[in-house]
Amino acid sequence: MSGEHHEGSGVSHVQSVKVLAIVLGALLVLTWLTYVTGSANLHGWDLSIAMLIATVKASLVCLFFMHLKYDRPLHGTVFLVAVLFVGVFLAYVVGDSLEYQHYFDQHIEDHVK
Repeated sequence: MSGEHHEGSGVSHVQSVKVLAIVLGALLVLTWLTYVTGSANLHGWDLSIAMLIATVKASLVCLFFMHLKYDRPLHGTVFLVAVLFVGVFLAYVVGDSLEYQHYFDQHIEDHVK
């Protein structure tokens, strides 16, 4: 019984060192890109670009280090739906906060004077 492989037994997919090195390189490049874009003036696109980079990095980690790429398709679908839900939620929150931004700016100006 100890040598048998059963579905869901916890045996994971073994990845090659080459694949792991490529993913590591991609994560390092994306981390460097996060640093570079964090100190640049992106004319209001700062948050969107940072979230996009973070989503790509999280997806790489989930796909390769958490073996989601080799798991059941349902798990990948759940991950994708969760990422899309967070994206829609953040889009509504940012859109709503932009709608009322002038009230906050006026309130701050009143307290500074």
